[in-house]
Amino acid sequence: MSNLPNCPQCKSEYTYEDGSLFVCPECAHEWALGEDAGDRDDKKIVKDANGNILNDGDSVSVIKDLKVKGSSSVIKIGTKVKNIRLIDEDHDIDCKIDGFGAMKLKSEFVKKI
Repeated sequence: MSNLPNCPQCKSEYTYEDGSLFVCPECAHEWALGEDAGDRDDKKIVKDANGNILNDGDSVSVIKDLKVKGSSSVIKIGTKVKNIRLIDEDHDIDCKIDGFGAMKLKSEFVKKI
């Protein structure tokens, strides 16, 4: 019997070690050694251009014309984006924009509706 910790997400006892990570085969959650359920509350706080805190599922509006990389298209000021998803990357917001498709945006160029 091994002394591996239970999964902090689904509490499964069937975890295994993969390099420097623990993996749960039931819910596919991965976490680092020494990380426990209490450490997951340290999420990055994402704020819009006005300082309002953004959450998953919020609706935002673009405050500046944005050039689309690799295209001659522009996302116009005032474009509304519904149901955003926050990610932990340089571009904080993952979303779908009507007429453009899947897109990643920086939070500094949007305001919460």
